[in-house]
Amino acid sequence: MYSSPLPRLLTATLALVIIASFTTRYSQANQDPLPLAEISTFAKVFETIKNNYVEDISDEELLQAAVRGMLSGLDPHSALLDNRLDDVRSETSGRYGGLGIEVTKDNGGIRVISPIDDTPAQAAGILPNDLIVRLDDRPVNRMSLADAVGIMRGEPGTKIKLTIVRQGSDVPLVFTLTRAVIRIRSVRSYFLDDNFGYLRVTQFQTPTPELAREQIHELFKESNAMEGLVLDLRNNPGGELQSAVGVSDLFIDQGVIVKTRARNNTNEQVFNATPGDLAKGIPIVVLVNEGSASASEIVAGALQDHNRAIIMGTQTFGKGSVQTIWSLDKETTLKLTTHLYYTPSDRSIQALGIVPDITIESRDLPALEQEEVGRLREADLEGSLDGEDLDDGLEEENGSSLNPAVKEDYQLQEALNLLKGLSIARRQIG
Repeated sequence: MYSSPLPRLLTATLALVIIASFTTRYSQANQDPLPLAEISTFAKVFETIKNNYVEDISDEELLQAAVRGMLSGLDPHSALLDNRLDDVRSETSGRYGGLGIEVTKDNGGIRVISPIDDTPAQAAGILPNDLIVRLDDRPVNRMSLADAVGIMRGEPGTKIKLTIVRQGSDVPLVFTLTRAVIRIRSVRSYFLDDNFGYLRVTQFQTPTPELAREQIHELFKESNAMEGLVLDLRNNPGGELQSAVGVSDLFIDQGVIVKTRARNNTNEQVFNATPGDLAKGIPIVVLVNEGSASASEIVAGALQDHNRAIIMGTQTFGKGSVQTIWSLDKETTLKLTTHLYYTPSDRSIQALGIVPDITIESRDLPALEQEEVGRLREADLEGSLDGEDLDDGLEEENGSSLNPAVKEDYQLQEALNLLKGLSIARRQIG
């Protein structure tokens, strides 16, 4: 029986293309020899699937699946993004469509890092560390992170159903969210009480340092006797490295803010503070929780190492990695973890997070509309904390200038009490 030479030719050609594409770059960057046997195996697997799989499958589909397979064997933050470079850019510029939720791939599901302030996700009661197991009626365990994010995004006004498992609930929870255009307000401020300011940073975007600078100037302009400041980074999923450096630099007068290193501790990059403390040396309390990640942890770690602020709340998320984005072609973008963050004292943030100086748990959880959909089989979840949506503005009550938001937020209340105690101690020493 005649056997076509095309399959064997395809295998040989594919192997040669792969070898030719990578040999030069690989040999320049590595001392180890190129794994020719593994490349040959890959080509043979490709040929076998192409010729024998039960359904027709194109070369393009197979190669894309192979690339996604390579990335799935790395960390959860490395991914191949199809037609999503604009989405990545819109997140850092402050406007995009979707649910307003920062997620990562984890434990067979999509893990919530944090909901973003004033978005459908926060309004629905989505919490840090929630595990999304279904999007509408589609299980997510075999989805890539990029595919899951793509499904959650969509036309404003359309609905999507999220099935979530959460610590403390023995049944999955179902939330129906309406997609919206997400306009992220990354910075806001007000007074908690006479001479005690509050600065909330929701996400670290390109304009965030300048916006924070303006808000701090306004606080000092309104009160000539500022005695303390709360910097709220709870449920802040991070953002741009340079933005985190810029915000840290507002409060640190000199020295290292953060360091990044590539593999094998090579290619270290150091970001230093510039002279000047915009907060004029007043006490600062930084509020964090497990929804504080990445850039938030850079700021908290820098202020903690420089003894410039007291960190209060609960241990942060522990995302201490840097992703670099390459536009491979018009339709494909590669997001790859390339560096790790280190605090000024050389602490790694990765998987460890920032441990607060004072641990204060959040006492209240938002009321949720829940639908029971069956018993939870198994979940290995850490504790989830709420993110308070704080009201803006000052309000007089019984002759007091205490902002009502303080009474609704136990952690914020404790931060203000600490600042008042520090202020009294400073006056006595002075």
